[in-house]
Amino acid sequence: MGIAWLDRTRRPSAGRVLAVVSVLPALVVAGWLLAALPLLLAGWYRPMPALVLGAVVIGGLCWFALRRSLKVVEGATGRQVGAVVAVAVGSGVFNAIMHSEQLIVRRDPATYAQYATWLAGHGSLPIPAQAEAFGGADPALMFESVGFYDVDGSVVPQFMPGPPLLFAVGDWLGGLLLTPAVLGVLAVLTLAGVVGRLVGGRWAPVAALAFAVSLPILYTSRTTFSEIPSLILLFGGLALVHDALSRGSVQRWEGALAGLVFGLAVLVRIDGLRDVLPVLAFAGALIAWRRLGSPQGALGPPLLLGLAVGAGLGLLAAYVLARPYLSYLSRSVNPLLLICAAVLLLTLAGTLAAPRLARIRIPRWLPDVGAGLVVLVMVGLAVRPWLQTVRRVATTSEDVLTAKFIEQTQKANGMPVDGTRLYTELSLHWVSWYVGLPVIVLATIAAAVLVRGLLRNGSPAEWLLPLAVIGWTTVTTLLRPEITPDQPWAARRLVPVVIPGLILLAVWGLEWVRNQAILRKYGRWITAVGTVLILVPPVITSIGIAFTPVGRGERAAVEAMCAKIPPNASVLIVERVTGNRFTQLVRGMCGRPAAQVRAVSNPDTADEADVRRMIARVRAAGRVPVVLAAEEGQVAAYGPKTQVMALVTRQDERSLVDAPNGTWSLRINVWMAVG
Repeated sequence: MGIAWLDRTRRPSAGRVLAVVSVLPALVVAGWLLAALPLLLAGWYRPMPALVLGAVVIGGLCWFALRRSLKVVEGATGRQVGAVVAVAVGSGVFNAIMHSEQLIVRRDPATYAQYATWLAGHGSLPIPAQAEAFGGADPALMFESVGFYDVDGSVVPQFMPGPPLLFAVGDWLGGLLLTPAVLGVLAVLTLAGVVGRLVGGRWAPVAALAFAVSLPILYTSRTTFSEIPSLILLFGGLALVHDALSRGSVQRWEGALAGLVFGLAVLVRIDGLRDVLPVLAFAGALIAWRRLGSPQGALGPPLLLGLAVGAGLGLLAAYVLARPYLSYLSRSVNPLLLICAAVLLLTLAGTLAAPRLARIRIPRWLPDVGAGLVVLVMVGLAVRPWLQTVRRVATTSEDVLTAKFIEQTQKANGMPVDGTRLYTELSLHWVSWYVGLPVIVLATIAAAVLVRGLLRNGSPAEWLLPLAVIGWTTVTTLLRPEITPDQPWAARRLVPVVIPGLILLAVWGLEWVRNQAILRKYGRWITAVGTVLILVPPVITSIGIAFTPVGRGERAAVEAMCAKIPPNASVLIVERVTGNRFTQLVRGMCGRPAAQVRAVSNPDTADEADVRRMIARVRAAGRVPVVLAAEEGQVAAYGPKTQVMALVTRQDERSLVDAPNGTWSLRINVWMAVG
């Protein structure tokens, strides 16, 4: 009895602490999304019901996951775990201090912020256009703007609802713009836990620090992006699967929980469908192993079920809440759905044919060929700029806007103007800027060695799923990033899997090199030199931007502008750029009905006759007409004029062929006339 009591009261080991704190982020994010989505679909996403239901669901997931001991991270010491926590918390504090304030809609972060602001204040979708505040619908009125679609008289936000559901919590707590920094802390802990499980506790602090100082991680941990929550779910899923397979006996709920966490990545980013395809194939492989008598195969059916439920919720949310966004991405989403169907069919066929496939003997040369292919793929990506120039001729209105943006960026950088260039042939070079060439070399060595071992004798088996997820997503992302190529903007594509995956592989590769060197008594030097090579390059790239936040002053400027707009106003925005930037902001943050007046004869400003007609309609509706534009002369004809915003701040650099090393100035002016 005395020994049992001591076991129950003994302080948990460092390895168990690291195991727990590295899966909690995924459980918290997944639990909140599971609670929040039904409330949003029902129009009841309010603080009290969300916090109560969220606490219940998160508590249930944590109880299920932690009621049995997680796989203890072997070899982890208290000092190592303390270092991981210090890196995570330190990065969170630093990013909170340097957080951006991107609220004026120019690119995705402000779209996410305005989406989250609306959910925090109203808890339902779609957003009412409030045409009655302008005397009813009129052909001259446009209620859509950048990131927000006009659908049947209502406004539908762009993007999947997962990230705004998370950011809205920060808004409720008074810190919308600090929420990304908190999520960044959770991401560091999650990656460190996966590294500890697969490589060893000694490498968790090194990987955590290399990850935390990489510029794309700093960038996406300071403003409202979707990539960090996606990373938490994907790598949290890897940790949960690893722990489930490492236990002596497999429980069904363990596999279902891991699959659910993976699947919910689709609710965060539609690209999550691509990222979880290897999980689908892995679940099929487990089912096949079950038919062959492997006890670990019991994890397959629940893993597949959980994945289907999580991804199904994401697709349901996309169909109900983000259908215009799916239409906009149809050129990418439709092929992706076909690939998903093909993988599903191949997985089913492989599962059914498992007994026959098991009798096939792998050729003795295949492991070496597999390792060689890994190296060839990386070499091919490295030399791609000398073999290919990626172009896209504009065929849609979105392509035309992208081409114009690229041309403007080329002019700003003093480069030849060619709007068809996409620069994606440089994608592996992007990676080298942000993590360093040593990480890429070590990761390539690690992947080659691991592939060779898995093909030769199936070991180390715990690497099969991580290697599949990292390899598949890295190659597909680098081949087709599908993003405007200016840096650091395009670097966000590397955040969910590529950068953390390569760092994970790199530290495994360094450990492998170290073990080979121990035989020659060089192990200690290899560890020290390798650690320096992993940490120094990302620091050098990040130093030029790390201490310069962007968008500072936007919140104060927006609040001051909102205070100057009369309470009973209906806001008519008569200039194109101002309309794109401020229509939803005025509607969501200022709480005033807002619409753009369509430009007809001039591409940038509305016709005066249309504006005067709309002013009269607003007055007839019993409201105060307010006209907004970027310049004094654009509002002077409609009443007494006032400059309501004169913001001078910093914005992201737009580098196309080099790593970014600074920021650019940004001026935003808004003038108002009260009719």
